[in-house]
Amino acid sequence: MQKWIPSIIVMAGIFYMSSRTSAELNHMFPFFEDLNWGHLVAYFILSMTFMYAFVGKFSLKKSMVLAVIFSVIYGFTDEWHQMYVPGRTPDIHDIVNDFIGATLGSFIYYLWLVKKLKHK
Repeated sequence: MQKWIPSIIVMAGIFYMSSRTSAELNHMFPFFEDLNWGHLVAYFILSMTFMYAFVGKFSLKKSMVLAVIFSVIYGFTDEWHQMYVPGRTPDIHDIVNDFIGATLGSFIYYLWLVKKLKHK
């Protein structure tokens, strides 16, 4: 169960950020003109936390696939949640960026683990 704590923390952070209005987010992150970068980064990190939770229970490749799937599923729930936040709307482009971030994050974590295992 402890291996899930990082995922829960990241998901809570994503939920919190999704609860902010567009104006609040622009004030919090003025360097992100378009928060699609935020989706890419958030889901990059989320997929790594899922990888951390899955490794040891599944093979590395299966862990990587599951991390991407779980991240994208959470991305869909995030977009659904945004339907109820003033000034926010669901956007398929956000899901695409969630997928790209999740894929990159889990793949980099996978490569790091493979390298780590080769050095043992």
